[in-house]
Amino acid sequence: MASNFVHLHNHTEYSLLDGACRIKDLIASAVELDMPAVA
Repeated sequence: MASNFVHLHNHTEYSLLDGACRIKDLIASAVELDMPAVA
């Protein structure tokens, strides 16, 4: 069952001066945790 929780504030490698994670890793984590989306 998918979680209803979604992270709405993320910093990726494209967030200048704030980049903390790569998009590929972010998506992999969301899939692993059954999150339906990230924003």
